[in-house]
Amino acid sequence: MKNNPRSTPIEKLTYPIQEFLHKEASGGILLILFTIVALVWANSPFAESYHNLWHTNVSINIGQIELEHSLHHWINDGLMVIFFFVVGLEIKRELLAGELSSIKKASLPIAAALGGMIFPALIYTIFNLGKESASGWGIPMATDIAFVVGVLALLGKRVPLALKIFILALAIVDDIGAVLVIAIFYTSQISFTSLMIAAGLIILLIIMNKLGVRNLLIYSIVGIVLWLAFLKSGVHATVAGVLLAFTIPTSSRINTKYFTDKINSLVKDFDKAGEHGDNVLTNEERLSIVDQIEINCEKILTPLQRFEHGLHPWVSFFIMPVFALANAGVTIGAGITSALTNPVSLGIILGLFLGKQIGVFSFSYFAVKLKLADAPEGVSWKKIYAASILAGIGFTMSLFIANLAFASPELLDIAKVGILSGSLISGIVGFLILKFALNKK
Repeated sequence: MKNNPRSTPIEKLTYPIQEFLHKEASGGILLILFTIVALVWANSPFAESYHNLWHTNVSINIGQIELEHSLHHWINDGLMVIFFFVVGLEIKRELLAGELSSIKKASLPIAAALGGMIFPALIYTIFNLGKESASGWGIPMATDIAFVVGVLALLGKRVPLALKIFILALAIVDDIGAVLVIAIFYTSQISFTSLMIAAGLIILLIIMNKLGVRNLLIYSIVGIVLWLAFLKSGVHATVAGVLLAFTIPTSSRINTKYFTDKINSLVKDFDKAGEHGDNVLTNEERLSIVDQIEINCEKILTPLQRFEHGLHPWVSFFIMPVFALANAGVTIGAGITSALTNPVSLGIILGLFLGKQIGVFSFSYFAVKLKLADAPEGVSWKKIYAASILAGIGFTMSLFIANLAFASPELLDIAKVGILSGSLISGIVGFLILKFALNKK
């Protein structure tokens, strides 16, 4: 590490932490750690405290509105709305300027994601058709991009960029499918009054966008009211996060030419102001110029980028780990064998491990062979096959859907065993096959 000569002792001490936060695998590593903590805690002598913690009731009173839910419910229906909001921002960005911005770019990940959703759902349904557990068919459909990126990072720079882009785009399409499944199939009794209020708020957000409103606080306030409307509507509250994301403006207040000219002018003024003292703290003119530079930097960024950059660290390093801590704790006792052989866990394990690889690889292969899509440049079919297996790491979204699918704690625990087992198998096997493919080149 090349230290800045003027680095302070605290900067030197916190450098490793800052490096950790900037590594793309960090979110996945933290998820794994919190999952392990949840499992150890739930199977320790302090297991009762684990379950009691998440069943603690927390109430919020806003005027005439009173909300009282368990801590577990606030995490899944509150904090996870922010997760889905960031997912929605990523989807919108990819649709407008990323790997899903054109039919040619989007064809392969769309085909791969469709196969990766259809086959796992079919496999699960085969094991659970006609049973109470049949409603869990959506559980093995999802891919946890944080875990997948974490696995890829273990292999370093040898992983082709085109393969990373393919997996990322696949996961984005996968997220779109998961959101639609949650909104359509995992919705309780509908309150049309609340839905009408939500519809009115979405129209208001669209009008705000068209009128050029760029203040993040205003969108946040309306977004909170939208969340409350969805919370009372019967449609899962996390859908509000995605819908809010799609109303966030994607244009900046100033254009790039104005920004470049303005910044160049301010930098020259900053240099001239040095005649009155080099220290920004004591040089008011320089301080004023720095403030103007900061304001213009904010104006050139779109509201979508500002929201995404501001919230992404919170989602990666707080919301998702807390979600894992609250949801991954399943008691593994003498009944682990029966849990693993239960139709629910078998459907999930085989859905994630076999369904994902069969669906993603076969749909990708035929899309390319039928000339409906182009194969990633410089990426062999062995590597795509390895990526197809890695797509079987479900975890976060799978746990989330399991909570919606099963009211029975017993079925939910069995589903968690299946999710953890299927994700672990997919991660280990996918890693080994990709490592072998990279070594062979």
